[in-house]
Amino acid sequence: MAHPISAFQAAYISIEVLIALVSVPGNILVIWAVKMNQALRDATFCFIVSLAVADVAVGALVIPLAIIINIGPQTEFYTCLMVACPVLILTESSILALLAIAVDRYLRVKIPVRYKSVVTPQRAAVAIACCWIVSLLVGLTPMFGWNNLNKMRRTQELNGSHTEFVITCQFETVISMEYMVYFNFFVWVLPPLLLMLLIYLEVFNLIRKQLNKKVSSSSNDPQKYYGKELKIAKSLALVLFLFALSWLPLHVLNCITLFCPSCQTPHILTYIAIFLTHGNSAMNPIVYAFRIKKFRTAFLQIWNQYFCCKTNKNATSTTTAETGN
Repeated sequence: MAHPISAFQAAYISIEVLIALVSVPGNILVIWAVKMNQALRDATFCFIVSLAVADVAVGALVIPLAIIINIGPQTEFYTCLMVACPVLILTESSILALLAIAVDRYLRVKIPVRYKSVVTPQRAAVAIACCWIVSLLVGLTPMFGWNNLNKMRRTQELNGSHTEFVITCQFETVISMEYMVYFNFFVWVLPPLLLMLLIYLEVFNLIRKQLNKKVSSSSNDPQKYYGKELKIAKSLALVLFLFALSWLPLHVLNCITLFCPSCQTPHILTYIAIFLTHGNSAMNPIVYAFRIKKFRTAFLQIWNQYFCCKTNKNATSTTTAETGN
């Protein structure tokens, strides 16, 4: 029999559903904008599409699975593990997409003349494919054996239980905290974030140097190029900052759980950290809309072409038909 949902769980589910309802359409809009606008077809925006695909999957897949885990159904161990792993895959995919974006912006300002010959569409596609392959390997590592199965079996044997091995499906029940901290956080989250920080600092340094040079030599075209690069770099650095701000609290809580087992973390902090991680998927389209002019133009074009004008045309057609009668 399923346990009745408490008021707290109902509130949790409502917030998760709200995040999903913002995240999925917003990121589909990002993908749609890149598809229909030729000005958004360079490598950076391809990596942004990869990031948007991961964010759509968070809203459409991870959030429903998180709601299931929160309810805590009785399942077999590996069934629960399959429910828990997608969030690990998509988190890593987002991090690697952000890293690819940072490297791409660095190359744009470091080798502007040779950039198009170095960063070709084929190489960008290969980079995106590699990001997803690595993400799958990192996220599915618990399925390959780094999980809590042996620990749970030992606990069952100590309790003298010989019943069928069925568990209450919770994230920490199946996912090893050693994996989450030592492998996931210390290897695949923290180092890429620090590397991206250094890359963006160097990008801003290079752009400022070039702008100072061009001002003194009064050359307008390069100044316009680097001025545009500075604006885009600031916007993408903001996306990175929001990602770090959204994900680091949960990883810090994981570290506390591992290194201080006796420490009691308030459940409300854990829920806030989870909301931040899921909510990050809804933030990026808002940043693009307000900070990147090409996206703002594409979003308005989609609205006018497929929503606003369509309604107006239908209204006009109806009026014309009535007049004709």
